[in-house]
Amino acid sequence: MRKSRVKAKLREDKPALITSLHFTDPSVYELASLMGFDGIWMDLEHHAHSVETANGLLRASRVGSSDVMVRPAKGEYMRMGRILEAGAAGIMYPRCENAEEAAEVVRWSKFAPLGTRGIDGGNPDMPYCSMPLPEYLRQANEETFVVIQIESPEAVEHADAIAAVEGVDVLFLGPGDLSILSGIPGQFDHALIKEATAKIAAAAKAAGKHWGTIGFTPEHATGLLAQGARFVCHGADILLVKQGLEEIQSRFAKLGFSFENQLATQSR
Repeated sequence: MRKSRVKAKLREDKPALITSLHFTDPSVYELASLMGFDGIWMDLEHHAHSVETANGLLRASRVGSSDVMVRPAKGEYMRMGRILEAGAAGIMYPRCENAEEAAEVVRWSKFAPLGTRGIDGGNPDMPYCSMPLPEYLRQANEETFVVIQIESPEAVEHADAIAAVEGVDVLFLGPGDLSILSGIPGQFDHALIKEATAKIAAAAKAAGKHWGTIGFTPEHATGLLAQGARFVCHGADILLVKQGLEEIQSRFAKLGFSFENQLATQSR
């Protein structure tokens, strides 16, 4: 089975950069993977992708070297298993509140004796019944990574216990939901977010685990790396397309072209 690029970097304490893809055109996944991003973040928590669509996107990514990390919705045991069988290298689990829930995620993601994941073998992750079963189980347990999102004040308080769970690879601060649940929506420079970041970083270090979050800019990511983060997510295809289209409008407006940009109107 495929080796995880992200886990290989984390084992060597090297930073891994993950970018988010929203569009469901396989060409976008193929492009990003051929360009060698460490990981691609596929979100099934907030988007309407079916498992069938996700399977096609995962297949497209395999032409290159990128891992695909998939975020299911909270509590989606069945979808998680199918996504792993389709070839996802990692699971990002949202809104985890405590160590017990984190341990359950590990059980769902790993084969015995580390967990209780069900076996099929006839899917892309093995791939297609091509490996001796014991070797497949061993490699799947070694190469599949588990990212636990900490997104509430209560979860931040349980960061040490979550980090101590065997099988958790990365603690991930979710700044958007944490800011909202803390009553400071969008204030990512607020002291509460900085305190949560420091607590998660300390918890990961004490447990010998890795941690990460969104790197909003290279300058912001520099500070995260200095705090020990090795799992940094940046960028999204939908934002890059929007910014590119805005740039076209900005340059051509100087020539007398005009546009009915409804998004610009709504943002005022």
